[in-house]
Amino acid sequence: MWTGYKILILTYLTREIWMERQYLSQREVDPGANFTRNHTILEGCHRDGQRYEEGSVIKENCNSCTCSGQQWKCSQHVCLVQPGLIEHVNKGDYGWTAQNYSQFWGMTLEEGFKYRLGTLPPSPLLLSMNEVATSLPETTDLPEFFISSYKWPGWTHGPLDQKNCAASWAFSTASVAADRIAIQSKGQYTANLSPQNLISCCAKNRHGCNSGSIDRAWWYLRKRGLVSHACYPLFKDQNATNNGCAMTSRSDRRGKRHATKPCPNSIEKSNRIYQCSPPYRVSSNETEIMKEIMQNGPVQAIMQVREDFFNYKTGIYRHVTGTNEESEKYRKLRTHAVKLTGWGTLRGAQGRKEKFWIAANSWGKSWGENGYFRILRGVNESDIEKLIIAAWGQLTSSDEP
Repeated sequence: MWTGYKILILTYLTREIWMERQYLSQREVDPGANFTRNHTILEGCHRDGQRYEEGSVIKENCNSCTCSGQQWKCSQHVCLVQPGLIEHVNKGDYGWTAQNYSQFWGMTLEEGFKYRLGTLPPSPLLLSMNEVATSLPETTDLPEFFISSYKWPGWTHGPLDQKNCAASWAFSTASVAADRIAIQSKGQYTANLSPQNLISCCAKNRHGCNSGSIDRAWWYLRKRGLVSHACYPLFKDQNATNNGCAMTSRSDRRGKRHATKPCPNSIEKSNRIYQCSPPYRVSSNETEIMKEIMQNGPVQAIMQVREDFFNYKTGIYRHVTGTNEESEKYRKLRTHAVKLTGWGTLRGAQGRKEKFWIAANSWGKSWGENGYFRILRGVNESDIEKLIIAAWGQLTSSDEP
């Protein structure tokens, strides 16, 4: 029996020796065989100390990066938020500071232009309008500082947020009209007007949240009128299929329009229709714009927006050429509509005394100076003084205070 055990042990040892020799001979023939096995375990990509499997996709600001062949392959979009540009502005003495806004992070520059602006370039008809001067004498003493909300407290309206609805044409028009109706009525009608009413119902601006023209917006205000923002608030989802026009009106014999539907916001009971006179063009002269604002209220301005404007936080804005702007893909601008509400003078870039306009944007109160921005005055910075539009509230004799 002991002999049988010896035979089994010898057989086992012989087999182990044979397997070891086979393994060693394989390594001599293919020394990379063991490496291949380990390499399969280690393949993939690394980013910030973390390993990613082949085919993994991660987001770097506005660009998507895919792990392929142990390398990251990323799209090359120009991002709306450019940390290098923000640093460039903040390190320079330009008179304003820039900030990284979370609502813009992850968007391309093209998406910023597409969704955050929305005013079409002025039509030839609009640009051919005759400029109207104010009735104030040329010798009128204009103050160094003027803010509409100080002269007419409670009669002017703060910035709203258009979000990713490309409709600055509607937001600026409704806001200017609301301010002027309140001022003209001496505070009898102070409701903010509904930009959503314009976006959904202005049939001549069928683009809606995909851009529109201010001349069509003013036409609608004159011919059809708007309800209040409280009556017709902004839709939470501007892309929903049920965002059709929810307000209609009819005209009485005196030309005054009356709503024929209740408010989309059922809590609000007043569906009063507000109308304006035909718009008029204010002179592009700096002094004439100041006199118009001081005498009659805020005005609408059309400006050109470049990539640095999105990152404005505070100070007196002037366009700053970015470090990458030599590239054609960075040299872009689009049209935007804002509301001019006042002016002032302060020490700006390099300690110089600089004049500025105060303007209300439509990107919410977390942007800029509580939703407002200051921009150089008197030099047509970003075309801010090129086209200034205003209108009167259309009040009947029964409306007059």
